[in-house]
Amino acid sequence: MARIGQLLRRLSGMAVSLLGLSVLIFVISRVLPGNPARMALGAMASEEQVAELAAEMGLDQPLPVQYVEYMRRLFVGDLGRSLQTKNAVAYDLLTKFPATLELITLAFTFMVVFGIPLGIVAAKHHGGVLDNATRLFAFSTVSVPSFFIGIVFQLVFGYFLNWFPITGRLSSAHSGEVVRTTGFMLVDTLLSGSIAAHVDAWTHILLPALALSFSGMGQVIRITRSSMIDIEGQDYIEAMRGYGLPTWLVTDKYTLKNAFVPTLTILGLQYAWLLSGAFIIEIVYSWPGLAKYGVQSVLTSDVNAVVGVTMLVGVVFVVVNFVIDLLTSYIDPRIGLAGESA
Repeated sequence: MARIGQLLRRLSGMAVSLLGLSVLIFVISRVLPGNPARMALGAMASEEQVAELAAEMGLDQPLPVQYVEYMRRLFVGDLGRSLQTKNAVAYDLLTKFPATLELITLAFTFMVVFGIPLGIVAAKHHGGVLDNATRLFAFSTVSVPSFFIGIVFQLVFGYFLNWFPITGRLSSAHSGEVVRTTGFMLVDTLLSGSIAAHVDAWTHILLPALALSFSGMGQVIRITRSSMIDIEGQDYIEAMRGYGLPTWLVTDKYTLKNAFVPTLTILGLQYAWLLSGAFIIEIVYSWPGLAKYGVQSVLTSDVNAVVGVTMLVGVVFVVVNFVIDLLTSYIDPRIGLAGESA
C-alpha cells in the first residue's frame, strides 16, 4: 500500500508539473516580441488582414478567455496551426519528433556503452594512468560545448578525411528507395529492404550523435567512477573480499549494482537534457528534427508551434524523471519514488 501511495503522489505531482508548465508556456508565448499575425502575413499586409488573422487565432480575446480555449484544445491534442508550415502543429510534431528521438536515443546509447565501462575502468585503476587519462577525457568532454565538438567532427571527418556526410539524414541518391513508415530512418531503411540506404543513414547520424553524447558521457564517467570508489570502500564490500568471494562477483553483483543508482539518475537527466543539446546540433548538421523546427518557430514568432514544441519537451522531461524514479526504486527498494525512503 505504501508503494501505491507513493505512485499516486508521484502521478499527481506529474499532473501538477504539467499544469504549471502549461501556464508558464501560455504566459511566455503571449509576451514574445512581435505580432504573430503580422509576422505571418508579412509587412505588406493591411491592418484589416492582420486583425482578421489575429481574431482567427483568438489573440483579440482577453487573456483568461485565451487560456481557457488554449487548455480546451490542449486536452484534445489540438495545438492549432503553424504559421510557418501552414500545417497542424500536432502533425508537424509527429513528423519532426522521430528524427530528434532517433538522434538523442543513439547519443544516449553512446553515453551508456562508453560512459559506464570507462567509469568502471577508472575506478578499478584508481590513481593510476588509466584513471587519470579517463578523468582527463571526462573533464574535457564536459567542458567543451557540443556544438564546437560537432563543428570539429565536420571539419576533420567530413571535410578533410571525407569519411562521413555532414548534413541531413540521408543522401539524395537513396531517398527514393525508402518508404517513410515510422519516421526513424534507421528502421525505415531496413523495412524498405535497402541495405545501401541503411548504411548511408548510419553514416549521416554517427557524427551528430557522437557530438551530442560527449558532454553527457563525461558526466556518466565521473559519476560512475566516484560511486564505484565510494561503494568499494564500504565495510560490507571489504568483508565479502575477506570471505574469499571472487573479485568479479563482488564487482558485478554488489559494487556495480549499488553504485548504479546515482549513475541511473544522471542518465535519466542526461536523456532529457539531450533534447536541449539537440537544438544546437540539429542546426549545425541541418538535421530536420524537432529542435530545428522549434528554433525556426521562435525566430518567426510562430506561437502555436512554440507552445507545441515546449510542451512536448516538458512532457518528455516529466515522463523520463518518472521512469527513472521507478527504475531506481526497483534497483534499491530502500529508495521510494521521488527519492522518498521506503
